[in-house]
Amino acid sequence: MSDRISQAFGHPIERAEALAGTEPRDRISLRDYVTEVEIGAFQLERGQTQRLQFNVVVEVQPASAPVADDVDRILSYDRVTEAIEAELASERLNLLETLAERVATRILHEPQAARVFVRIEKLDRGPGALGVEIMRSSDEAQPLVTETTPAMLAAPLVVYLSYDAICAPALTGRLDALIGAGDPVILCCGPSDLTLPTTQAFLAQRRIDLLGIEQSAWVLAGRDSRCVVVNTRTELDWAMKHGQVSVWAPSKMVLDAVVSPPLHATAVDLAYWLAGELGAAEFVLMSRDELPQGTVPARRDLMEETP
Repeated sequence: MSDRISQAFGHPIERAEALAGTEPRDRISLRDYVTEVEIGAFQLERGQTQRLQFNVVVEVQPASAPVADDVDRILSYDRVTEAIEAELASERLNLLETLAERVATRILHEPQAARVFVRIEKLDRGPGALGVEIMRSSDEAQPLVTETTPAMLAAPLVVYLSYDAICAPALTGRLDALIGAGDPVILCCGPSDLTLPTTQAFLAQRRIDLLGIEQSAWVLAGRDSRCVVVNTRTELDWAMKHGQVSVWAPSKMVLDAVVSPPLHATAVDLAYWLAGELGAAEFVLMSRDELPQGTVPARRDLMEETP
């Protein structure tokens, strides 16, 4: 095997050594770290986990003082595995390229890290291992992407509206009152009374049901121009910071969640799940459905429901 082929298919340590030049470099490495996670852009990769194998090499800055057998003076191996697990837990991803980039970025924000080589392989997508390998250095590291926590934003008010409430003449006045209170407002919708297609495949049915909810979201946005349909956590966080009234389109967040709601969750269940994810101050139910129980305070607030 030629040197170039060896560098391409061997452990990332071989590439690190080949690119080191004349300057000696200290390295730490993680070999054949295997974990199971749901990842992938193809439909057949949703709803099931697959094995990922990580091989990581980190070139570290020379110590400014003797290590003296003090673990606080070195880049711990645990920081590498923690970077992997933190990114896997943050959200469901479609691409290994995205995951590799985020793992590398998180590692490079360790003060001792100078350059990192990350290889990730899918072990269950065929007879061989399918993967990606990247090299990044600290001088080109991107800002660390951290999830905005509820504590960083004013706690929102999450409101569930039945389809009848969406169509009610009193809707505009009720929205005026909600917005006037000053707290971020996120509106969640119930499906219309139209009969949706049905299938015995649970994952397919979930998509159909989510699309039914999203149809109602667009009806609501069409009734009041202040309401903007959003489908990502990033959009929700931006809206809460800038006073925009959001109408939640749930498909992306529900399908991409690391821990998603149960397959048979109702529209109310999904809205209450969102309230929990966002650390909502209160959940308001504008329908005659059963009031959900959980950590977020919930109350019913019926308005005229006859369109």
